[in-house]
Amino acid sequence: MNSDQSFTQRLQQAQRAVAELPEPDSAARAHSLQLLAVIKERMTQQGGAISFHDFMQLALHAPGLGYYSAGSRKLGKDGDFITAPETSPLFARCLARAIQPLLQSLPQRHVLEVGAGSGVMAAGVLNELSANNCKLDSYTILELSADLKQRQAETLQQHAPLVNWRDSVPENFTGIVLANELLDAMPVHRVVWEQGKLQECYVAWEEDRFVWQAGPLSTPRLQSRFEEIISRLGDLPDGYVTEINLAAEDWINTLGANLQQGMVLLIDYGFAQHEYYHPQRTQGTLMCHYRHRAHDDPLILVGLQDITAHIDFTAMADSALAADMQVAGYTTQAHFLLGSGLTELAEQNEGDAVQQLELVNQVKRLTLPQEMGELFKVMALTKNFRINMPGFMLRDLRNSL
Repeated sequence: MNSDQSFTQRLQQAQRAVAELPEPDSAARAHSLQLLAVIKERMTQQGGAISFHDFMQLALHAPGLGYYSAGSRKLGKDGDFITAPETSPLFARCLARAIQPLLQSLPQRHVLEVGAGSGVMAAGVLNELSANNCKLDSYTILELSADLKQRQAETLQQHAPLVNWRDSVPENFTGIVLANELLDAMPVHRVVWEQGKLQECYVAWEEDRFVWQAGPLSTPRLQSRFEEIISRLGDLPDGYVTEINLAAEDWINTLGANLQQGMVLLIDYGFAQHEYYHPQRTQGTLMCHYRHRAHDDPLILVGLQDITAHIDFTAMADSALAADMQVAGYTTQAHFLLGSGLTELAEQNEGDAVQQLELVNQVKRLTLPQEMGELFKVMALTKNFRINMPGFMLRDLRNSL
């Protein structure tokens, strides 16, 4: 592994100051040290450095130690970040109303939620469908974290007979698949384009800290994917750093192979390819969340912070087409929710002035451009199924892909 000092210096200088982050308590520090030892051992086994993809995989998903595998609270006010379902119950109610007509037109009324977090969205969807007399055959949650499974089971106690869990995509599935903020947590490959050559970003241990290194590509798929991007968008600046999410592409391929009939609804933050690989986005999209503070250094607070990368929705669309699925809709979260009846649902809620003000604030957080409204996108993928969803009628962005 050859260390490229100019590359590592640029990345280190690009990291924002993290001195103001809260200090972990003694138990959290001990937990982080355990995971750090596991990562260092993997580095030793692989000659001193591992790809950032492998580092992110361990940091988030190492059994019993990774951020999503351990027991600390991640979501909500007491965690590190808040997702749309925790922001407002209106989010899940809109989703339920959006998918209800589709479920009623399918021969089997199954819902599969992949990565259900705290279970709040599942509870909201199930409550709304029940209130509208839409009976499901099953609500399945695909969840790999034992800790999150337990929390989901507690949240969904009243729906216990209907809800079940599994560890992989079911074969020959017919129904609706929901994935909210799933793809952004999949491990990404980080690459750097320098002097006409693509290299991969690796992580090594030096002087009591993790550091960046540049090295050869760990898979030829990165070269072919980057060449596709260059052919579409033109050359990128020297020293350009970005991410390529092969894991998300593979997941969509797997889903397409196992979906018999139905729709996949992806909700995540990201861009179409021409925005994702904009020449001015020279340091990629990696972002970390720790106790409701965002920063861009994934090499600290190992196992204690979330690590995410924005989604290249053009790549997701390409993968879907290759998996014999169709892109049936693509728009912003704001337009999807408004088209799915957000305003009408908000107006139905009764309460005092304080409750009404909180409801207004929730709608703003879900829809305003400077909040979640524009950065978050919604994409519908279908197979052997035609849909006509109001959520995609206000603004159809498929031509931007």
